[in-house]
Parts: sequence; structure tokens; C-alpha cells
Amino acid sequence: MAPPDVLAAGAVVFRPGREVLLVHRPRYDDWAFPKGKLDRGEHRTAAALREVVEETGVRIRLGRPLADQRYETGGRMKTVHYWVARPVGDHDVDGYQVNDEIDDVRWVPVDEAERQLTYPHDRETLAEALAARKRTQPLLVVRHGLARSRRTWRGDDRLRPLVQAGQRQALRLAPVFAAYDVARVVSSGSVRCTETVAPYAEQSGRRLRTDDRLSEEDATAQGVRAVVEATVEKLVAKDQGGLLCTHRPVLPLVFDALGLEDPQLEKGELLVVHLRQGTVAAIERHSAG
Repeated sequence: MAPPDVLAAGAVVFRPGREVLLVHRPRYDDWAFPKGKLDRGEHRTAAALREVVEETGVRIRLGRPLADQRYETGGRMKTVHYWVARPVGDHDVDGYQVNDEIDDVRWVPVDEAERQLTYPHDRETLAEALAARKRTQPLLVVRHGLARSRRTWRGDDRLRPLVQAGQRQALRLAPVFAAYDVARVVSSGSVRCTETVAPYAEQSGRRLRTDDRLSEEDATAQGVRAVVEATVEKLVAKDQGGLLCTHRPVLPLVFDALGLEDPQLEKGELLVVHLRQGTVAAIERHSAG
């Protein structure tokens, strides 16, 4: 049986002026996009964010997903997950401290980058990224994590909390939310939803807003649509990432408001909806694992 693929993640990072971020690795004497292997138990989105920061010093927000790269290296197959990305805040790389792994970091005009990239598969990824580089805003639609059984809960169902496995899901979701630089956090007021997004809100310092129009008890098609439309409007106007956390019976109303089919999310799963001028440009699905 063949061994499992080595898993890695990275990003094709653009900044205004049609420039893309490249790194030079002295060990291989090659020019490539910032990327690296996933740590044990690490989500691929979090790995992409971490690797770009470690290899360039630039903090990013993930945009549209790109096709995976898969190739042989060192006698094993390697899969690299990629996204289009943009800097968050300062994107100057002049102060980056070079090291044995990365000895040069540059913003390169895209027409020069095609010639400078060492590998054909990176040039293919660049071409795909250029076609998808226009600015988008991510809206993460999240189903709450694993909660106490409804059958065994004797109190108000709004107060039903996450079980330990659900709390672990919430902790694993926090770096996924961070990879999309979620600034607007909106949740059903039910405890199992607020507990799902609380670790991220606490770690990031973002305000956790609750809206009972996303709760099982109070959701209506009109109310949910109003929440979705208001959230989308704010994300587009402020060029931010955001999330909505809600329940299984409410999710079809959320997706209907976005013009999407219901993907039947499991507990602790999310759909990332990439918006371009308020219209869905791409989607991707992730799990807390």
C-alpha cells in the first residue's frame, strides 16, 4: 500500500500593482510561493496562513481556493493546498529576517513572476490565480458543534451547551476563522452556537454579536434573509470577512438567501462563501475535524 501523501498548504498572495509574493529557498535554489507542511492536527487553512507569515512576515486573508498541486518528491506524493490571498495590514517585506530556509522574499510583477518561478506546476497555479485574483469577501456559514442531546436536556433548549467533543471542535475552528480574518461574528443566541464561535472571538478580540433571528425558536425566512443581506452588505462595504453560526433547521434559509443549495453541513462544519460585489464567486467546505 502506498504511503499517504505529504500534506502542505500555501497561498498566492497579491498586492495592488499586480505584484505577487515569491520566496527563494537556498536549499533547492528555487523560487516559489510561500508554503509548507501541515503540523500534526493542523487545519490546511491555518497552515497556509502560518506558513506565509513564517516565510515572509506578511499576514494574509485567504480568498478563493485554487486547485491542489500533487507531485512526487523524495519518493512520496505530496499534495499542496493553495488559495488566492491578500495582505492584512503592512505588506512590506524589507524587514524580513532571512534564514537557512528562506533567504529572499520579493514582491514581483506578475509578468516577471511567470519567468521567475522555477517549476511548471507553480506557473500553472499562477495562471489560475490571476484569473481568480479579484477581491472577494469571505462569509463563513457555520453549523454549531456537537452539543448535549436534546433528549437528555431538561432545561431551556436555548441553554443546551456543547459537549467536550464540541468544545474541542470550537477550538479547532478558531484558526480556520482566523485564516479568513473574520471581523464580523454573528451567532444565534443559543449557547451551543455562541460556544462554537467564542474561542475565536476571545482569541481575536472580535465582538461576538448574537441575533435571535438565527435561532431555531425565532427563525423565519424573512428574518433570516434580513440578517444575511445586512451581513453581506457590511462585509462588501468594509471589505471584511464574516461568519454566521446557526442550527440545522435554519441553515436552508441561510443558503436560500445566498442563492445556494443546502450542502447539509454536519455539526462543526462550515461553508466558506466567497462574495464578489455581493454575488457568490466561489465556495469551499471545511470541517473542524
